Amino acid sequence: MKETADSEETHGRRGTRMADIAAMAGVSSMTVSRVLRDRSCVMPATLSRIEAAIDATGYVPNRVAGSLASRRTDIVGLIVPSLRNSLFAETIKGVSDILGPMHPLMIADSGYSLKGEEIAIRAFLGQRVCGIILHNTKHSPRGRAMLLEAGIPCIETGNLAQQPIDMAVGFSNRDAASAMTMYLLGRGYRHIGFVCLPTKDNDRAAERKAGYLNALSHASLLADPRIVIESPPGLKSGGQALSYLVEVVPEIDAVFFSGDVLATGALLEANRRGWIVPDRIAIAGSDDSELQESVSPPLTTLRFPRYEIGRRAADMLLNRLSGRSSGRAIVDLGFEIIRRASA
Repeated sequence: MKETADSEETHGRRGTRMADIAAMAGVSSMTVSRVLRDRSCVMPATLSRIEAAIDATGYVPNRVAGSLASRRTDIVGLIVPSLRNSLFAETIKGVSDILGPMHPLMIADSGYSLKGEEIAIRAFLGQRVCGIILHNTKHSPRGRAMLLEAGIPCIETGNLAQQPIDMAVGFSNRDAASAMTMYLLGRGYRHIGFVCLPTKDNDRAAERKAGYLNALSHASLLADPRIVIESPPGLKSGGQALSYLVEVVPEIDAVFFSGDVLATGALLEANRRGWIVPDRIAIAGSDDSELQESVSPPLTTLRFPRYEIGRRAADMLLNRLSGRSSGRAIVDLGFEIIRRASA
């Protein structure tokens, strides 16, 4: 049967067709069609000519029409807990840098809700995305079922899933929180409080809490339930949490906040009250950003390779789409304790 290009004949400016691009580049229309799906399928010189012709004409391929036979578009869906939280920006950037223009990125905000994630999954599958990247390893039963039934690459990030739906890349929140708690214990602190976001539907917060408790148990210390609390997000909440802990247990000598926004709010509140950090109370956080290096005193915290997680997740997805990999895969990119003056 004669091989022909499919129906990706949507015009760019001035009514450009795929045949026009092929003529300008000195190749066949089928070659242009293949390049629009996989840039690695031709020699660099040929790719350069095709891309130059596309740039010169403003040609826009109709990827939806071209996907009717395969029932998939080239779009990748990415679901994050919040678009307002700058922590997720690095991961989004890493994904985008690897996917490039051949795989447009569609982003949804789950609102830290499993139901919100499920709604986004359903919407993405309705758009016939070719793959999904999730900043979650805990899902609603229906959300998980939809991902398994879809038969498309799925990458879970944000926590290190031991039984991923398909593939997972990230770090162990439990190990990271345990390591930070052990670090504080090693510095001589014994009454260490812990503050995290609500653990309901948040596997990352739950795992960090478990890591903190594991470290205390390993050191033969009993956790004081009065100084293990959950808090709403925000700078103000961090300050309120610190004030509450000091009031309830005055002998508290350190607090590990499972997020740097909370920790920064606590640090600002300590400064406002005249509590010397770390002499009166040590403060440690988790996630790290440029702000934590600039506050006074600079914040001891955990650093996670969020940009690299995005890059690796996108790379794993592309390898699966191209057939270069198969089967479940788990990649642990680890974490780092950033030692600064606050603890």
